[in-house]
Amino acid sequence: MDAVFSEDDRPFLNEALLVDTGERRILFEAHQYINRETVRSISLGKTQGLRRGMEVRRTGRFVEVPVGEPMLGRVVNLLGEPMDGKGMIVSDLKFPIHRESPTLQSQIVQPEVYETGIKVIDLLSPFIRGGKVGLFGGAGVGKTVLLMEFIYKAVKVYAGVSVFAGVGERIREGHELYEEMKRTGVIDHTVIVLGQMNEPPGVRFRVSMTALSISEYFRDIKGRDVLLLMDNIFRFVQAGSEVSALLGRVPSRSGYQPTMFSEISEIEERITSTESGSITSVQAVYVPADDITDPAITAIMPHLDTVVILSRNIASKGLYPAVDPLRSRSKLLSPELVGVEHYEVARKVKETLSRYNELQDIIAMLGIDELTPEDRLLVSRARKLERFLTQPFFLTEPFTGKPGRHVALRDTIRGCRNILEGKYDDVDERKFYMIGTEREL
Repeated sequence: MDAVFSEDDRPFLNEALLVDTGERRILFEAHQYINRETVRSISLGKTQGLRRGMEVRRTGRFVEVPVGEPMLGRVVNLLGEPMDGKGMIVSDLKFPIHRESPTLQSQIVQPEVYETGIKVIDLLSPFIRGGKVGLFGGAGVGKTVLLMEFIYKAVKVYAGVSVFAGVGERIREGHELYEEMKRTGVIDHTVIVLGQMNEPPGVRFRVSMTALSISEYFRDIKGRDVLLLMDNIFRFVQAGSEVSALLGRVPSRSGYQPTMFSEISEIEERITSTESGSITSVQAVYVPADDITDPAITAIMPHLDTVVILSRNIASKGLYPAVDPLRSRSKLLSPELVGVEHYEVARKVKETLSRYNELQDIIAMLGIDELTPEDRLLVSRARKLERFLTQPFFLTEPFTGKPGRHVALRDTIRGCRNILEGKYDDVDERKFYMIGTEREL
């Protein structure tokens, strides 16, 4: 929408603008100056009823959303308005969705392991408390299931607060998410913020900022440790591309908006630990056509402390979570930060799985009997490791009939070390599938 103001009363960029159609009020956000008097803005809601010549009013502030304890257990939209039919949210405090990232002096940079209780992640791609984690994968490899499991662990194990941002979510998925959270009993400690797939691009582009502001309240005012989950950050990039096209910007050669890097940075730089508390972010990242070299993917990756890549090939074998242990990585995985034992076991696990991967073609063409005795033993241990690193989730209990497992990191390290050292060479590999610790063998 283009609106004309007097030159001395021109809105500032990102200011919230208001149009009253008589039936409802529509909120816009100023994005671009066309000339000294004309401002181009992006709609933050449906535009039915909007007509040329309507009055546009300045608000003199950024878009603001309610924050605080009343938000827990609620499903809200970009503006913090309820979507769950539970009535209005009464909160005395509001935060703008545009906020400065914490100063360098107030940030805490001492890395600390955030245990998830998921073996393959804790061992090979450990999370950093107050860090940023990306779950990369194509459609149908388990990104959302993993996110839901993290919410369950954050509430049940750490007694923390979770904020879920559904960026470009399908309406069906948003409903399923809400019902699943009610079933598992985590909804009372969670805020769900949805900018659904049918919403205008401005809504999908800004909904992650609403979730961030709510998270910052619990971190800065309440001193809580917050788990912020975004599904899907790639949809944020797509929405930014649509907004960029509406503003008339020329796309880059790759087809994305020229401001993509700065838009991603604006989100990522606000996610950090401070002296008050921490925000640990887990972001699902859809990989278009399974192309990990896509410009949007490569723009997101440098901001992340941990990269977890979900593999369609591993999922096809029935190995869940379908984490690719050789392509996933974490900045935390060094002997100085996780300890020598953890680092050495993780390194040997990766070496064993890498060598097994190299032998796959020989096994496929000639059979396993053509391998040397040493390689046959390595293959046997690698297959046991693959299966030991699977585990049942609490979220999937109703579908699999297997109770979920939360496995302590020390138990994961001990189990993998014993497999590598040959303690279980005589045990059938099938017994390692979907168990928690080695004590279940």
